[in-house]
Amino acid sequence: MTHVLVTGATGTVGHHVVDGLRAAPDASVTAASRDPVRARDRLDCATVRFDFTDPTTYRDAYADVDAMFLVRPPALSRVRRDVVPALAAAVGAGVERVVFLSVIGADRNPIVPHARIESWLEDAGLETTFLRASFFMQNLSTTHREEIRDGRLAVPAGTGKTSFVDARDVAAVAVRTLRTGTAGAYDLTGPEALDYDAVCRQLSAVLDRDVEYTDPSLPRFLVSRYRLEGDLSKVAVMAAIYTTARFGLADRVTDDVRTVLDRPPIDFRTFARDNRSVWT
Repeated sequence: MTHVLVTGATGTVGHHVVDGLRAAPDASVTAASRDPVRARDRLDCATVRFDFTDPTTYRDAYADVDAMFLVRPPALSRVRRDVVPALAAAVGAGVERVVFLSVIGADRNPIVPHARIESWLEDAGLETTFLRASFFMQNLSTTHREEIRDGRLAVPAGTGKTSFVDARDVAAVAVRTLRTGTAGAYDLTGPEALDYDAVCRQLSAVLDRDVEYTDPSLPRFLVSRYRLEGDLSKVAVMAAIYTTARFGLADRVTDDVRTVLDRPPIDFRTFARDNRSVWT
């Protein structure tokens, strides 16, 4: 039986990974968290204290672990200082397989921290799988939930399209590769690329009320989101993502979800229907 340590276990993808592994007959799962008691209450599974930046947590977290689902905490951008020591400890503890939640395009953009983590893992002698995910549909039910409730979506994406992917599909691919030991890299997208006018039309149809797409200038978006979020680094990342879409660089669609799961990826209309109550 494969024993899997899941980092980011209470996050958008991680909690679905935990659920999938709990249901698997050939795997056991432990959720890694800086607050294991809170994580246990949320996930109803074994938990262990783990902090990438605290080496005293490594030994217990990696005990008897065969495979690891790796999510980079967004706050940790200095890979060599903040992430690599934890990964080196995993190698030393005998972890054999890492499935890393990366981002689509990491193989072509050496600036993003995900690319540096991929590079380190490739040289570490581990069996690795890189899940390069497109923009999560769930960002619309979390980050943009309140404004959609208010009948609008304000992002500076212009008429650019995005190949949105459902986090449930990403988690399902993670579970499959953790269980089978499938190595390689997968670019995970939904079945089609949509511009934000199309997104709002589909939301409007599902919610039975108008959701309007507004396309603010980049400076206006930065100011308004910073007032809302109070986190400049998060707002900068959001701006970069939407600017990528604006320039037509986020619309590539792949068959990798279907290849791994032997079924089509979840489409946007299904996601919206499944999450309707979030916006109502």
